[in-house]
Amino acid sequence: MAKIEQILEKYGSDPAEIQEILLDVQEEEGYLSQDSLRLLSEKLSLPLSKLYHMATFYEALSLKPLGRYQFQVCTGTACHVRGASRVLDELNTELKINPGEVTPDLNFGLKTVNCVGACALGPVVVVEGKYYGNMSALKVKDLLKHYAKLAKAEQKN
Repeated sequence: MAKIEQILEKYGSDPAEIQEILLDVQEEEGYLSQDSLRLLSEKLSLPLSKLYHMATFYEALSLKPLGRYQFQVCTGTACHVRGASRVLDELNTELKINPGEVTPDLNFGLKTVNCVGACALGPVVVVEGKYYGNMSALKVKDLLKHYAKLAKAEQKN
């Protein structure tokens, strides 16, 4: 909870900064836990219901643990017609999770998004803000190997 105190200090415990505070807490903890929301409610004098409303309304916020690396598969029209469903199926198979789920080791999460604004590159997978265009089911294994290597290196540190 000391990290939450630091985050609050960063924003001057200003309730007007609640969205940024929630994002920072989530980045620190991997999701918004009940304990964190209760503490924020108390420290910012905001109703807990408001925090839960925000956490469920904004797609960028989550009440469930997120994987360290989130694989976002664009399923917009351009990506769909170029094979996004095959890419998604391969990610499902390799990770053994469905969209909205996280691997048991919490390294990887999978979700679908309606559009990432890179239609000319479709199908697109976004990981850590990096766009991987012209994806195919064949390229999925290499992408996963890359991030598995990163996750393994982080665990050693």
